[in-house]
Amino acid sequence: MYNLHDIVEMKKQHPCGTNRWEIIRMGADIKIECQGCEHVIMLSRGQFEKRMKKVIQKAEEN
Repeated sequence: MYNLHDIVEMKKQHPCGTNRWEIIRMGADIKIECQGCEHVIMLSRGQFEKRMKKVIQKAEEN
């Protein structure tokens, strides 16, 4: 499963050349930020779950 601030890998690579995204907002929609060029996109939860490949790094818990 995934949580806020996790780093995830998507199935398709971003045009900037990286495939690492950070989850920056969760709700009915999920907002993710590219770790290469800092581009932000918002996907519905269904689209996100379909396009996500795996969680690369879990967020640090305080």
